[in-house]
Parts: sequence; structure tokens; C-alpha cells
Amino acid sequence: MRYRAEASGISLNAVDAAIVKGMLGRGDRQHDVAAWFGVNGGRIAEIATGAKFNTVAAARSENLPPPGPYLSGRETQKLLAQVRRSG
Repeated sequence: MRYRAEASGISLNAVDAAIVKGMLGRGDRQHDVAAWFGVNGGRIAEIATGAKFNTVAAARSENLPPPGPYLSGRETQKLLAQVRRSG
């Protein structure tokens, strides 16, 4: 029996695509960009190759999130636990 996870329901729009292009343009790894948006790396690859949102321009650097890498889910849970214990 194969298990397929339920779709996340997260979809990227033109504003997101502009940010993706800006992040890739400054040298962020596709993996980190995907993590920022919470999507599969394939969605970022579709934007990077022009298969999706090919007419969207890259966002300006001042409109980008900080560069990755970003915390993993595991690291985030550890950090939250520390904050809760110290609070």
C-alpha cells in the first residue's frame, strides 16, 4: 500500500514568483527558497526555468526575506521548547 500525503494547499502567485526570482537572483539555493514558502522544490524549479510565471520580474532586494538557510521543522520545535521553558 502506498501512502500519499494530502496536498498542502499552498500555491504561489505572481507576487510570490517575483520574490522567488529575486531570491534566486541573489544566489539563494532552490531548496532554501522552497523552505521559505513551504512548497516542494519542484514549484521553485518551475519558476526558475520559466515554465511558470515567465513574464513576472524579480522582486527588488529590499523586498526579499533574509537569505537562508532557514530553520528546519525539528530545529524550530527545539527553539520553541527552549522559549517556553525560559518564559
